Amino acid sequence: MVGKEKIIGYSLIAFSLVLFAVLVYMKMQIDEESAFLCEEFHKNKLDMSTCPVHQANSFWSKLSWMVTAAFVIDFLIFAVGVYMTFFYSSGARGAKKEFMEIDLSKLDEDEKKVYELVKGGNGSAYQSDLIKQTGFSKVKVTRVLDKMESKDILEKKRRGMTNIVVLK
Repeated sequence: MVGKEKIIGYSLIAFSLVLFAVLVYMKMQIDEESAFLCEEFHKNKLDMSTCPVHQANSFWSKLSWMVTAAFVIDFLIFAVGVYMTFFYSSGARGAKKEFMEIDLSKLDEDEKKVYELVKGGNGSAYQSDLIKQTGFSKVKVTRVLDKMESKDILEKKRRGMTNIVVLK
């Protein structure tokens, strides 16, 4: 299955390619018109300083900068599309995280119960929630967690007035 990021990336790449084609066509038309204007000025032996294509603050000069800016923006859109398609990884949201393999036969029933609850919570749970879910006392949950932490199965991290328990 293709992720949302890849779909957006492919869409940005397609959009930037279409925009690029339009910009190339516009640039060719502008160059054609500029060449025509310059030709007319040369044919009529008019002064080059009055040619609108060669004046610094003319419409043609500003248009040239706008087209250049549009090409730069188009390149940036293309680059973002390529990044999102081939390099961006948001991780597997909602997917089950892989945890360190442990031998459940070495755990007692209380440890197994706590392990399954933490694992079911994508590898983390608040200690206060474990107390509610297991029906164990605070002291018992603390002792079970300490035992599991000493076996290097999980880690407790202090969060305010409670701990968050994270599987390794």
